[in-house]
Amino acid sequence: MLSKNQIKFISGLHQKKQRIANQLFFAEGVKCIQELVQSNFELEHLYTIQDDFEEVIAANKTLISESELKKISALTTPNSCLAIFKIPKEKAIIESGLILALDSIRDPGNLGTILRLCDWFGIEQLICSKETVDIYNPKVVQATMGSITRVNVNYIDLNGFIAQTKLPVFGTFMDGENIYKCHLPQEGIIIMGNEANGISSELEQLVQNRLTIPRFGNLQKTESLNVATATAIILSEFRR
Repeated sequence: MLSKNQIKFISGLHQKKQRIANQLFFAEGVKCIQELVQSNFELEHLYTIQDDFEEVIAANKTLISESELKKISALTTPNSCLAIFKIPKEKAIIESGLILALDSIRDPGNLGTILRLCDWFGIEQLICSKETVDIYNPKVVQATMGSITRVNVNYIDLNGFIAQTKLPVFGTFMDGENIYKCHLPQEGIIIMGNEANGISSELEQLVQNRLTIPRFGNLQKTESLNVATATAIILSEFRR
């Protein structure tokens, strides 16, 4: 049974301001929650409509009804469970190997998918501009499908970081060098730009290597690729 105050508190975590103030976020769905429970993320409390998650002690688990779950869920069709976790402290940036940098990515689904791609392609470090959507946004957490537990994410002054790095810097542009004809290293920073505007002009000046994914269609009328789709192609080429 959930009280009105509990419902109000959990619903408040839909908002970034409340997540920051309480240093908490929530995840939904059995797979995502299991991944988080089995990782280094600290569980605050689990709410479930089934008597599952035997590894979670009774004090940290509450059995609720489907109607109560609907009141706290961020999903149109709620799953069977919702869990609140503590937001961990950011770890130091791993400044080696391949690093993916995101410049003002705003769509939660894109960020969640990109995080899964980092996990798939073995990219351990993701750095985001402070204008990028919050990694603990419920839609982002949902889209990561648990990959949030295996990729180190930092929100930083991206321009300042890129300006001082000793790693080669790659950026994606419409007029860059054909990525399929490039010799790509196993160390460097790959910048992906905003969905509508691409890489900012300030960051563009710091990019040493301009890359493009060529169009093969006869009409050549498609203006751009979805940023998550482009990320998948680029990471695949870097890992070949």
